[in-house]
Amino acid sequence: MSAPDVAVSPDAPEPLLVERRDDRVIATLNRPDKRNAIDQATIDAIHALCAELEDEPRILIITGTDGVFASGADIAQMRERTAADARAGINANAFVRINELPMPVIAAVDGWALGGGAELAFAADIRIATPDAKFGNPETGLGIIPAAGATWRLKEIVGEARAAELLLTGRILDAAEALSIGLVTAVHPTADLLAEAHAIADRIAKNDPAATMATKRVMRAPRADHPHVDLEEQAVLFESPEKHRRMTEFLERRSAKRSAK
Repeated sequence: MSAPDVAVSPDAPEPLLVERRDDRVIATLNRPDKRNAIDQATIDAIHALCAELEDEPRILIITGTDGVFASGADIAQMRERTAADARAGINANAFVRINELPMPVIAAVDGWALGGGAELAFAADIRIATPDAKFGNPETGLGIIPAAGATWRLKEIVGEARAAELLLTGRILDAAEALSIGLVTAVHPTADLLAEAHAIADRIAKNDPAATMATKRVMRAPRADHPHVDLEEQAVLFESPEKHRRMTEFLERRSAKRSAK
């Protein structure tokens, strides 16, 4: 995949801060002086993180800094990109890779998530937000289209008519509207946002990772592949020792509860 050569200052901070735990990774966009605008260095860091999570699947939480998720792509770099850069899908391919990670991805959005920042959030499996969150795709006002996923992901999330209105007008929507149309699943106070993201991750982590990854794969399969793809994944899981262990424990707990009455 080609990309423009971009000079990076040796003193520049890491564009993506990564905290690793046994069952999850927390990635924090870290360009506060640029309102977390997504530049080439950020994209490179995303690819490196995806390679790690493809090799060792874990839940991913993506968040921002200083009250901003991501204000969009770095316009100074975007202005210089050419037709060849557009066809290379610099941001689009990174966001596809995030969306296709084996384990779930949670976007914890505080403040602006615009343009490429919104598209990054759209690539997550689950989105939660603070009351200060604002989503929008103002690309047509800059003479381009939202080509990193919004034109097809957003209509899958909120429906075609709603997506058309948002993308064609470039209108910004707040957290309350994002919740009402299903773009986010919950709105939490700013101080609680990351803890709530971890609470979702905790619930996911209690489940069988193999079943979780199978569920994500099946959810992303084309409609024509169902129910065949569901049944094939289930066939593998039905033979797994973990399925037998978990179901045995469930039956034993139920039996113990009945005996205690």
